[in-house]
Amino acid sequence: MTDTTSSRLSELRQHEDELVFERFDHHDAWRLGSLMAVRAITEEHGVAIDIRRHDLVLFRCVLPGATADQQEWIRRKSATTLRFEQSTALLHEEFSAKGFDPTRGGWLTPEDYTLAPGSFPVRVSGAGVVAAVTVSGLASDDDHQFVVEGIRAFLKGDPSND
Repeated sequence: MTDTTSSRLSELRQHEDELVFERFDHHDAWRLGSLMAVRAITEEHGVAIDIRRHDLVLFRCVLPGATADQQEWIRRKSATTLRFEQSTALLHEEFSAKGFDPTRGGWLTPEDYTLAPGSFPVRVSGAGVVAAVTVSGLASDDDHQFVVEGIRAFLKGDPSND
């Protein structure tokens, strides 16, 4: 493992430790998704934003410039996050560091899962992972960063999460 890989893994693990909610319900999903959508509109990102609990979509926004492919990427990214309860960026780095791709060789079907960054778990203190926030439409690492920055802004603005 290189120093760069080790540093990136530490950064991604810190995101997972730092971005924990005190609570998360349907209203929070709407507020978080709306906050992220306003930023995407302001910055003219052609993205799709999705917040879901397994097959229950709590928030979805598809902005001009996003394509039908984004829906498929979101489905696969969020399935991976909800199965492993980690961000797809962290999983990508961990598996890459081991030289292993679980979507090859029959473990995870590539039709249903992907390690492409851009999906992040909604982890509630004392409850665990209850949802996934996923963005598709930017470069994969930018998708991840967009989600992280959105969750961070939401948590800083929500008094119950102080």
